[in-house]
Amino acid sequence: MSDHPRPRTAVIGLGAMGLPMARRLSGELPVTVYDIAAGRRAELVAEGAREAASPAEAARDAEVVVLAVRDQAQVEGALFGEHGAAETLRPDSVVVLTSTVGPEAARSTAGRLAELGVLTVDAPVSGGPVRAGNGDLLIVVGADDVALKAAGPVLALLASTLTVVGPRPGDGQALKAINQLLAGVHIAAAAEAIALARGLGLDPATVVDSLKHGAAGSFMFADRGPRMVQTYDEGPEPEVKSRLDIFVKDMGIVTGIAKDAHVPVPLAAAAEQLYLLGEGSGLGARDDSSVVTILSPKAPKTPKTVNGTEGEGR
Repeated sequence: MSDHPRPRTAVIGLGAMGLPMARRLSGELPVTVYDIAAGRRAELVAEGAREAASPAEAARDAEVVVLAVRDQAQVEGALFGEHGAAETLRPDSVVVLTSTVGPEAARSTAGRLAELGVLTVDAPVSGGPVRAGNGDLLIVVGADDVALKAAGPVLALLASTLTVVGPRPGDGQALKAINQLLAGVHIAAAAEAIALARGLGLDPATVVDSLKHGAAGSFMFADRGPRMVQTYDEGPEPEVKSRLDIFVKDMGIVTGIAKDAHVPVPLAAAAEQLYLLGEGSGLGARDDSSVVTILSPKAPKTPKTVNGTEGEGR
């Protein structure tokens, strides 16, 4: 393990969060990137990163490996699948797990890595792509002092707020689950508010602009509210900054660990059902703000008429 202030770093996963994190790191550290999408790799290579053809190649010379994939299945594949990083990870290197996967999954992953002599920092991130690119993320950490020191230069570049929750992988995931409980419920509440505004004949944009500054406001209402309004515009759909199916996964983690802890979470459970309804309606890959359309569907377009009657397809 090296205490070098510029550790050789690999970033595996260049999605909505991984790409801006890799961009942020590559400006300061020697970075190798891997993603299944060649175009995303090329984008980072053009900015100074080194490209790898597999997770194993990315991890071969790395002192710190940042995993920024969607879920535990992708964590398993990136680390332990064919050409996974575990094939080449060096003893005393450190894997930084930034994905939200839940406490048990993080502990299981850390245990398997420990058998290889590899350290784990459980470090789920929050803040969105823009803040990721600016090094302004909230990162909650479960790791011992040795692993934390090894990953320190990378975490310092990514986080404006770094909270060490406890010494074990899984501790960070537990706090991140509470963060996601609040975030998921706030988005669902914002959707209800905008749906009710539409039902009462109010201008949703005016409602958002007015209430986001008051006691009823929240970060999610101010951030998702305008995108929910945009969903009903005639123009393009809102940019996908956070997929709806991510909250299907995350709220499932919340309700699952709450059940294990025998803690009732009725609001989180209701929000989870709303996201499941959205996913079932084909919104899984859309921005999570689109969940508002489950509560207040878009008005159907007026059918074209021919001589006063509805036109029939020919």
